Amino acid sequence: MDPFGYTIDIPREPSKKEGLIGQILIQQGLITKEQLREALKIQKERGGRLGWIVLTLGWVNRLELFQALARQFHLPFWNFSIEAFEAKCQKELLSNLDPSIVIRYHVLPFFKPTPDELVVLTDYPGKNFSLVFNTLKKKYNVKKVLPWIVTDLDFAHAVQYIWNDKLADEAIYGLFYRNPDQSAIRVFTKTQIFLLGCSAYFLLIWLYFYPLSCISFCFGIIQAIFSMLVLFKTLLSFAGARREQYEPISQEEVRQISNSELPTYTILIPAYKEPNVIGKLVTALKKLDYPQSKLDIILLLEEDDKATLEAAKKAKPPGNWRFIIIPHAIPKTKPKACNYGLFFARGEYLTIYDAEDIPEPDQLKKAVIGFKKHDSSCVCLQAALNYFNADENFITRMFTLEYSYWFDYLLPGLDRLNLPIPLGGTSNHFKTEFLKLLGGWDPFNVTEDADLGVRAAAHGMTVGVINSTTYEEANSKYWNWIRQRSRWIKGYMQTALVYNRNPLQMIRILGFKRWLSFQLFVGGTPLLFLAVPIVWSVFIYWIFTESKLLDPFFPPLLVYWGLFNLIWGNFLGIYLNMIAVFRRKLFYLMPYSFFNPIYWLCFHSIAAYKALWQLFFNPFYWEKTEHGITKHGEKAEQK
Repeated sequence: MDPFGYTIDIPREPSKKEGLIGQILIQQGLITKEQLREALKIQKERGGRLGWIVLTLGWVNRLELFQALARQFHLPFWNFSIEAFEAKCQKELLSNLDPSIVIRYHVLPFFKPTPDELVVLTDYPGKNFSLVFNTLKKKYNVKKVLPWIVTDLDFAHAVQYIWNDKLADEAIYGLFYRNPDQSAIRVFTKTQIFLLGCSAYFLLIWLYFYPLSCISFCFGIIQAIFSMLVLFKTLLSFAGARREQYEPISQEEVRQISNSELPTYTILIPAYKEPNVIGKLVTALKKLDYPQSKLDIILLLEEDDKATLEAAKKAKPPGNWRFIIIPHAIPKTKPKACNYGLFFARGEYLTIYDAEDIPEPDQLKKAVIGFKKHDSSCVCLQAALNYFNADENFITRMFTLEYSYWFDYLLPGLDRLNLPIPLGGTSNHFKTEFLKLLGGWDPFNVTEDADLGVRAAAHGMTVGVINSTTYEEANSKYWNWIRQRSRWIKGYMQTALVYNRNPLQMIRILGFKRWLSFQLFVGGTPLLFLAVPIVWSVFIYWIFTESKLLDPFFPPLLVYWGLFNLIWGNFLGIYLNMIAVFRRKLFYLMPYSFFNPIYWLCFHSIAAYKALWQLFFNPFYWEKTEHGITKHGEKAEQK
């Protein structure tokens, strides 16, 4: 009997393995000899642990596997429950323990059956714990550390039960605690408020006393910004176009990589109120050309989202999936959920997929190859995004043109010129340890991906792109599109404010060229959308009325400059959208390029002004995008 009255069977001396896991599973009638031979063949070809291979094939469940592992290593198996854990656990053993260390080393101090012995829970039998156990012996002044086996899910549940509040707090405020200057929890610093206030006051005084020169000056500044942004994006597009026939990672390289050499890969899937798409996601991830036994797939679900949890259970994903429930806390954002899931990530590499995503099957292999081809400073590789419902309606066609241009030309242009790359919201592949060093995502930045790409550059790390595509659902409803885009633009505004708190320091870190690129790309994109209605309205008024009323405010030079911007800017927007169709051979979308000016004015600009309003009055509000509303089936054509 232990001190709590439970009958226990604790080995007093380390034991050798009782037998091979495959033979134990056969003896217990859980698999057949034919299944064992097939599993061993898969192990020989792809590597990985045999027990995990059998689990992912669906031949045994978790409980059966871990009970067999306990028998293999002649260790006690403990069937976790909150009540039993609460009764047995000596909480004083857990004081001053860091939960991330417990997760990292797979060891949780449980109780002391005698003064000289410490029982620990582990979900990793067979791991060499000698160094960890020696540390525990010194820390707890015991002579023996005795492991009990629990399933990996129960180990995670135990960690969550003990440290849930601490993990949630770290997921939300961790970046702010470590580096407050890089957190968007403060929208404006005192210096920024002072400078904005002084500028506004100065302009008001100028406008009051000298309205003509003030309006001319402001209009000239808008025209100058507009010209620089259009020119910059044109140069990026031409730089990206030079890679049109260049394939950074070839199919031959993908075929040559050995499955046995592939590392464990974590996939985080943040999902909130998306029960309609979970089944499709499970199917898509089963098709990945990557050993399933080396995939660590974590579905991140909010505490109040019972519908998505039930849908995920009904989908019956393979054993390499885990469901992690995120505790309710504000802000309820995707980056907070990803930070929480990052604690439990096992993979050497990690990627994010949204619930409606359909990645190309070889994408993970291309990411592994890509990291080997880049230097050690590369923290992330961004895959392209595109849409499987491009031809659903006008909105999805325009959205597809925009994404094709963005991911096939602009981002490759940034990569080619070695400029900071703001990440997309999904299919960005990370080195897990580097991601943790960066502090994960900022839960207060509603475009956390773009922020993380810039933060990587601010820490001297680099981001690259890979020639692989993830297909997802394009917004097919106008106001749903506005909600999504206003969040993105607001996040770009937040990111621009965060990394302009210490501009001289950023110039020293990035260099002037890369700093200027950040200003034009991240800060300039919202300004471009905000400027469009102003530029258009002046000239529409002038063209249709031929009024001389505005002549005193706009000298001929400004008028012609503005007219040039209006004509040349729209021409380039149409032309760049036209070339966007070539790489993916979406030629049927080419006529829609002519609607690009309307797309900017009636879509982007409205979203930008909504984002600007929210930046001041509701900065951390996460505009939820509704998914699973398309009437088109998934046609993720592999180009």
